[in-house]
Amino acid sequence: MGDSPSRQVTSTQTAPHDDLERQLLRHAQTPFAKPIAAYNREAFDVAAARLESIERPLILDSGCGTGDSSRLLAYHYPDHWVVGIDRSADRLSRQRADTPANCLLIRADLIDFWRLAHGHGWKPIQHHLLYPNPEPKPRHLKRRFHAHPVFPTFVALGGRIESRSNWRVYLEELAQALAFHGRASRIEPIPADEPPMTLFERKYRASGQPLWRLISDAL
Repeated sequence: MGDSPSRQVTSTQTAPHDDLERQLLRHAQTPFAKPIAAYNREAFDVAAARLESIERPLILDSGCGTGDSSRLLAYHYPDHWVVGIDRSADRLSRQRADTPANCLLIRADLIDFWRLAHGHGWKPIQHHLLYPNPEPKPRHLKRRFHAHPVFPTFVALGGRIESRSNWRVYLEELAQALAFHGRASRIEPIPADEPPMTLFERKYRASGQPLWRLISDAL
């Protein structure tokens, strides 16, 4: 993906979805029991074995795409493990030779990986969810991570949470969902002079779009 202009998110939804609170309550009351796919379990086992070989603090980069953000985090935190997870084999195949030794890029579905990580007691000190697909059509609310049954597991993993988007409504909903689970957060604009973390961020900036980040500090 190059730096060609990108269209802004358009949606008939201009505020958090009216049905979000009902979805949050429903998922909090009903454990998510979908079977975990074998390939996701195998991918998790690979990551777990690597992390156990050298004990370090953990940073998760969920939906890492080509891994640019994971590499950036690994360079910035050389004494940490950075695990980037993405379900696209094509995006992850663009790994570069300059990937730091403390950066591990894994192909897996986040829905399964988060549950496996939580079940094995992983406690990331930071969890990044950078530019997830906002699914802006109101009827697609359930496709957004914060309205998915796995969201309580995402929260339970803990750590400092950071998410970024070019659609502020998505982050407003995420803030509402975190508050439902007892976590405060704040939304702020991303300074124009701050280096981009992902290819998406670079592309959105090239189009002159305003960008925001949500930060929820570790409890």
